[in-house]
Amino acid sequence: MSIKKLKAGALQLTIFIVVMIALLLAAFLVLVHTQKQFNLQTDFVLETVNNADRGIEYALVNNVELNDSTLVNLEDEDYKALHIQRDFWGLFEKVKSTSKIKNYQFQKVALIGAKQAKDNRTTLYLEDNNKPLVVVGNTNIKGVAYVPKRGVKAGNIAGQSYYGSELINGQTKESQYLPKLFFETQQHLKTISKNSTLTNQKRFLDLNAERSFVNSFLEPYQILYSTTNINLENIELTGHIVVFSKTSISVEASSSLKDVILIAPKIEVKNNVVGTFQAFATETISVGSNCKLEYPSALVVYEDEKGVIIPQRVDSQQLLSRNIKINNATTIEGVVLFFGLKTSNNYDPQIIIEDKVIIKGEVYCNTNIELKGTVYGTVYASNFIAKQSGSVYQNHLYNATIVIDSLSQKYVGLPFSNSKKSVLKWLY
Repeated sequence: MSIKKLKAGALQLTIFIVVMIALLLAAFLVLVHTQKQFNLQTDFVLETVNNADRGIEYALVNNVELNDSTLVNLEDEDYKALHIQRDFWGLFEKVKSTSKIKNYQFQKVALIGAKQAKDNRTTLYLEDNNKPLVVVGNTNIKGVAYVPKRGVKAGNIAGQSYYGSELINGQTKESQYLPKLFFETQQHLKTISKNSTLTNQKRFLDLNAERSFVNSFLEPYQILYSTTNINLENIELTGHIVVFSKTSISVEASSSLKDVILIAPKIEVKNNVVGTFQAFATETISVGSNCKLEYPSALVVYEDEKGVIIPQRVDSQQLLSRNIKINNATTIEGVVLFFGLKTSNNYDPQIIIEDKVIIKGEVYCNTNIELKGTVYGTVYASNFIAKQSGSVYQNHLYNATIVIDSLSQKYVGLPFSNSKKSVLKWLY
């Protein structure tokens, strides 16, 4: 029997092949393990994001405590958690949803308002003060209208009669009292002028240092504060920022304001201003010509009937001087709201909407509105005023347009009692 001898090189080759196979198997096992870990991490990330969405959805349909952190029961493993924080950002609710799975965390912030019905949307709600609505000139009301028991009739002002073929182009229903704002919204409006004073000194912005500020809604809000007039000129403010003055705020066309809040007794928006902001005054808001305030902007004058915001001793003339005035060729997308003390013999308008003004959204006033422009949306009013030829006409609409069909079905706005909530805007 002959024995065949193998060369040493063949043995080395065999060992090399075995080692290579072992390395390939090890690499394959590592790859499989890495892929499994990657898939698991990806699943965790996706689930964390989905849970954050669930938190926002939970806040839309459940009662969540204000200014507190609420733990949502996920009925899942202990290493998963979902917290919701709800407060207000101006006129609307702000909900922050924080989702955690092990070391992964994801946060979403949403601005919340009320959505309207898809069908038979209200275009006009005029409170019943035992006076009919009188339409004159080229007035056009289209949509479901709630009007006083005494109905609607055509009128005449300075020789001009009503030129339309129908008094209301849509269904009419009998009105009673104005719809009530959401209770928590009213409570927030009563104290909004004081909210910005209860702050940490570290949150104040210094205009002398910079002219551009950006603050995420995931961070505490920052404040631009002054006891005197604040003139917003050649400045850029974006995000979770409050501008608060004890006297007045002026907004120039050279400013850039996005999602911020303005609070002062008097606020003046100069001509040609473009931006997105909410303005809250205790006395007057004046908006110049050719401005464009984009959605979701808000102009609000709120007088507390218990005297929390306005002085307790104030004569009727001072009350009547409080108003919101919007000048020619301006467009506002959002809400215009005046909630004031009712006085006898009030023949002055508290919301004045001039010619060629377009409001895309809602106008709410529990006193008098003088409407000369166009509202693509809904008007809630206690009374209309038309001042023409030196005379005052009560509950008259003169050359006014109120059309609901031109407002997007996706519009989310003013919160009322028992209204359904919806996401108005995703914040950053």
